[in-house]
Amino acid sequence: MKLCYSFLVLVLAGAAWGVLEKRIVGSKSCEKNRQYHVQIEAKQGGETCGGSLLNARWVITASHCAERLVKVKLAVNEDKSWFSKGVSWFKTKTGLSKVNEQEIDQAHQFTFKDEEHSHDIMLIRLKKDASPKLPTVRLPSATDCQRPVVGQYVDIGGWGSKKAGEAKIPSSLMCASTKITECGENDKPDSKYHHGDSTMCAHEPAVESCAGDAGSAVEYKGLLQGIIVSKPVDKCANTIVMLDICHYMEWMDKTMKEN
Repeated sequence: MKLCYSFLVLVLAGAAWGVLEKRIVGSKSCEKNRQYHVQIEAKQGGETCGGSLLNARWVITASHCAERLVKVKLAVNEDKSWFSKGVSWFKTKTGLSKVNEQEIDQAHQFTFKDEEHSHDIMLIRLKKDASPKLPTVRLPSATDCQRPVVGQYVDIGGWGSKKAGEAKIPSSLMCASTKITECGENDKPDSKYHHGDSTMCAHEPAVESCAGDAGSAVEYKGLLQGIIVSKPVDKCANTIVMLDICHYMEWMDKTMKEN
């Protein structure tokens, strides 16, 4: 009986993963990298985003990814054996387990606000602490955080679809490198949010972020350097708009300590 159950798990998991498409254009599988990646799904409207696990209690993402009831899925790129992944997939689909999934309301969501404006960056406080064994993103120190300059490369990752509303996601998280550039006139966060000195942009031929990749981490020298805030709908974004994490380090520390 146990053998039959194992076979069924692998067959069902293989069938599901086989029809999924790879995303982030110009990318390759992250494999064991970015195990801190979090998937965020709006409970109404079907919008999806990425995020990063900062510690057992906190997730960072783009503000436009939430500001409403969302489901947060942790450990979506955790390094597991194929058998373990199959068992987890089967249990989730059949309702036998909801490990690492939490519904988070607005009371647990904290958008950065200065004196006049909201910025497209948010901290989400989990209702129940995650396992301390889960991988977390590495942060720069507040005193040594340095923004990458034009011409330097940063690493991006995501799990988005090519168009908003597409249900398919890739079989593994996708990673790519892109180069910091000057921002153009139209390269800025959504008009709902302020686009001041913290905005930075990146462009590399054939590398694009797509619908659902917003909120995902930008890495520089292996550390969290920014958050993708591009919000493409009908086509992927070739110039990728991000917020520089150095601008928000003090706010992050204060918010997590006070809440």
